[in-house]
Amino acid sequence: MNFDFSEDKNNIQEHAHSMLAKECSSASVRPIIDGDQYFDAALWQQVVALGWPAITIAEKHGGLGLSYLELCVIATELGRSLAPIPFIASVYLGTELIKAAASPAQQQEWLPALASGDIISTVAISEGKTNHVDCLVSDNQLSGRKSAVLHGMIANTAIVSAKNGNGELALYFAELSDSSVSRAPQDSLDPSLPRAELIFDKTPVIQLAGQTPAASALHTLFDRAAVLLAFEQVGGCEAVIDMAKAYTTDRYAFGRQVASFQAIKHKLADMFVAKELAKSNAYYGAWALAADAPELPLAAATARVSAIDAYYLCSKENIQAHGGMGFTWEFDCHLYYRRAQNLSTLLGGNPYWKGLLVDRLLAA
Repeated sequence: MNFDFSEDKNNIQEHAHSMLAKECSSASVRPIIDGDQYFDAALWQQVVALGWPAITIAEKHGGLGLSYLELCVIATELGRSLAPIPFIASVYLGTELIKAAASPAQQQEWLPALASGDIISTVAISEGKTNHVDCLVSDNQLSGRKSAVLHGMIANTAIVSAKNGNGELALYFAELSDSSVSRAPQDSLDPSLPRAELIFDKTPVIQLAGQTPAASALHTLFDRAAVLLAFEQVGGCEAVIDMAKAYTTDRYAFGRQVASFQAIKHKLADMFVAKELAKSNAYYGAWALAADAPELPLAAATARVSAIDAYYLCSKENIQAHGGMGFTWEFDCHLYYRRAQNLSTLLGGNPYWKGLLVDRLLAA
């Protein structure tokens, strides 16, 4: 049986691969990690010009009206190239939460600017180690603090979770350029996908007025984003496997090709099997996402857990396969290890998703 994407989608992926291979090498990623820039603005403009942020936005809202399958193949290549752009924040998170929770009129107002790349959005739902929501909205003014906001330093807008006057969870649209918003960068192992702390001091906000309750909309967002992140992680796995293969076949030790040693063979085998398992689960998630199937919650959790485990294993074993050179700054191994760790903590870490997976499995 053929579980691959269609020829059209494979063509999209090949085009994305070619463009990113040319425009987003590690030489493009390192200045973001070493310097004081929060993203690659030139690469972001190229991505916008290709229409990638508009893929799943309806044509009536200025988008391309394509399916999530096209977005999945793009995600694979973004993950492979470690693209230091706010695609996850603005497309997987900000755009998808507006689609899930905003009213038709609000979607008509906000989505065209996201499709065109005129604004960059993000979501602000974490308040640190606490699971409680302490941000409050009174008289359409938001006060409180949010942490670990992806690309919070450069986003123009954010969808923020907060309690309304009745103590109920709600979602609000905030303009981050407002003078009542303070931003501060937060330390991260992976500065190529930076996070920030946002402080709101009576910031004017608009409540998302869709029919879906805030908690349900957030669950929908997490499931959609989990599948898309799984494809980014699979792309990263494929990149580090290629790196490990190239290095161990080119290097010789004790008169033998490094790849011929049993210990290295086993590492490469473990990497490949983990990647293929994650890829299979990601494909299942892609089907459920594109079809809006009732299996999506379970498929998304399965893809998320599998992809987190696979990317961590592959990025770690890639360092080992490179020997002592794998631990140096000059080699790119650490770039993928950083990204693997960063992606594993987005939207809750592995313990959260494993617990969610079992809960959904038992409820099925």
